[in-house]
This record gives sequence, structure tokens and C-alpha cells, in this order.
Amino acid sequence: MKKALSLILTLLLTLFLGACTENITSEQNSSTPIGTSEEITVTANPPAQTASPSEPDSSVQTASPSEPAPSQEETLPTEDEEGGKILIAYFSATGTTKKIAEQLAEVTGADLFEIVPEEPYSSEDLNYNDDDCRANQEQSDETSRPAIVGRIENMDSYEVVLIGHPIWWGKEPRIIDTFMESYDFSGKTMVNFCTSGGSGVSTSTSNLKAFAPNANWLDGHRFNANASLNDIQAWFDSLNIELP
Repeated sequence: MKKALSLILTLLLTLFLGACTENITSEQNSSTPIGTSEEITVTANPPAQTASPSEPDSSVQTASPSEPAPSQEETLPTEDEEGGKILIAYFSATGTTKKIAEQLAEVTGADLFEIVPEEPYSSEDLNYNDDDCRANQEQSDETSRPAIVGRIENMDSYEVVLIGHPIWWGKEPRIIDTFMESYDFSGKTMVNFCTSGGSGVSTSTSNLKAFAPNANWLDGHRFNANASLNDIQAWFDSLNIELP
């Protein structure tokens, strides 16, 4: 009887100890994060970042399709193809003629075209006290034709063309001659204006007429650098040009 009781107690004790051991093992396994080592690896070695096909790399700047990169070969916009418009084409090395041209455009509502040299003039180029400076060399050479950037493709749409320029050695700069030889002004109303401290415009007007003998030329005019908007308005009104 005692042996049987002892065996039963031993069996119960064995079962009890086995159950405790299984619970401890299960708790240990459940406290360990699953996949922890993989997460650390991914964090320590992130995949290389690439630009999304729909979101280009912002560090690479490209021109928008609706805003193409500007070109030096600009042409004036054409409002219509019936003619009757006024164009002011001018060359200004120091900004004086530019100011007059812009004020004249304000008065008339004309289109502006700046005659820009392909090779800009430096201060040394305009040092008239130096016989060898670029401006003096060009003015002394009747065949000199400095290149111009850009071209007016719709010149036929203008009926009136005003030419603005400074006076170099008593006449228009040679780059104006380049401009005059670049177009056919037949049938157009033409007039030139200049900026000068003292030299007149008559020699330049005669020279320009020779480039466009079939145009209707009006008397040219000389402006001082400080000409007012009223002065410019009064001169243009005296031409009796009918605005389109």
C-alpha cells in the first residue's frame, strides 16, 4: 500500500515539474521580438533612393515645355498681318538713345526692337580719344558692318519705321548701316532720330536714305539726353503720322 502511494506521489511530482518547465520555456520564447535581427539589418543598410518616374530629380533643372529656353534669335510678335503698325528700331551703346526710344514707344504704342551688336561694345571700344579704338576704326571704314543679334521676321507688317541711334563722328554708327541693309523698306514711311550733345542728324538722314531710296522719308530729329516726354510727343505729333 505504501509503495503504491509512493509511486503515485512520484508520478504527480514528475508531471508537476514538467508543466512548470514548459511554461518557463514558453514565456522566454514569447519575450524575444520576432525578426529583430532583420529589422536592424534593413535600418543599417537602407536601399538606394531613386527618383520616381513621375517626379524628376529636382537637382536637374530643365526648361518647361510651355516655357522654352530663350533664344538670341528673337523676333517681334505679330499682332496682325494687315500692316499699319509702327516699329521703333534703335541702337544704344550707353543707354541714352534707349531712354528716348522707350519714351517714344510710350507715346506711340509702337513695337520696340533693340539693335544689339553680336560683339558688345566695351568702354575701351568707345574711347574716342584713342584713334585705334573699335568705334573709331569702324567709323573710318565705310565697308564696316558690325553683326547684329536677332532679326525681325515680320518687317512686312510695319508701315512706319523709326530708326534711333547716337551720333559717332557726325553720323550714324556703322551697325545702323548693317540694320538698313538687312531689310527692304520700300513703300514704308521712315524717319530717324538721334541723341547728341551738339552734332546734327542731317548727315545721318542722308546716309540712311541711300539705303532705302524707295521709302517715304520724313525729316530726322536730334534729341538731347534730357528730352522730356512732352518734347518727344510734340515732335511725333509734328510728323502727322496716322497711328494704326
